[in-house]
Amino acid sequence: MSVRDGDLAAIKATGLTKSYGRVRAVRGIDLTIAPGETVALLGPNGAGKTTTFDMMLGLSDPDQGTVTVFGAPPLAAVRAGRVGAMLQTGSPPDLLKVREAVTLVASYYPHPLPVEDVLRLTGAAEFGGRQTTRLSGGQTQRAYFALALVGNPDIFILDEPTAGLDVEGRRDFWQAMRGATERGKTIVFATHYLEEADAFADRIVLLARGRIIVDGPATEIKARAGSRTIRATLPGVDVTSLGALPGVVGAERHGDAVILSCSDADTALTALLGKFPGGARDIEVQGGSLEEAFVELTADDPDDDSTSAGEKAR
Repeated sequence: MSVRDGDLAAIKATGLTKSYGRVRAVRGIDLTIAPGETVALLGPNGAGKTTTFDMMLGLSDPDQGTVTVFGAPPLAAVRAGRVGAMLQTGSPPDLLKVREAVTLVASYYPHPLPVEDVLRLTGAAEFGGRQTTRLSGGQTQRAYFALALVGNPDIFILDEPTAGLDVEGRRDFWQAMRGATERGKTIVFATHYLEEADAFADRIVLLARGRIIVDGPATEIKARAGSRTIRATLPGVDVTSLGALPGVVGAERHGDAVILSCSDADTALTALLGKFPGGARDIEVQGGSLEEAFVELTADDPDDDSTSAGEKAR
């Protein structure tokens, strides 16, 4: 079976739970990812992202629940060469040069990409002759990227893949990932760069305290939390009248310009145009940011007992 089959979920997790002593790292995750999707797994530190990745890769077993990769157990999918990964733990093979390490990993896969093409694409060609133990942080991350990419796997599982990369490195990484999605690959990644998730993910799965809080496109998540703002040129209208419009929670005036903070921008805009027909111009509607939604949706729940102070899930 391959990505082309399309009849199996790339990843299917059902009822996943995992605890480390008293810490319940993952608490009942149900998640289905289709072949060819690019999915961002987001959440604050301790949300359970790395633990979830470990179970997807077969590096740890769930306490309860099941996870499959293209219908097979994770380790079977890994052994079949269907999975490429970048993790926060581990290190490149010791005593090898970067080119040698990438060549070695390529030999484990049934249909690898040309090593030199991968080194060039990931920016690792310039230090391909250097030992893996003598790399800077950014170079190590590029080497990890080359190791994950060279096998030409069906799915990439990437935990903070651009951490430590400069702006150019991050741009190169996502350019390569776009190429992978064009070839039908599935990408699941975690990142603290929320703008990356906003720009590149088809779908965002937001975790907090070991649970999925929300799952959907970035536009939907931003609409669920964080206010929207309407800006317009509207002279001669009292801000009290504007603040009383349905869907408006606050109004400010700066000269002829007004700024309306909205809980429901669609309702507010309809009311604004209905009450002041022809009066408002230069209208702009700005959505809430993913960061605003992230902070609001993952705010600590005072009734949650998943961790105590000093106890953090992975």
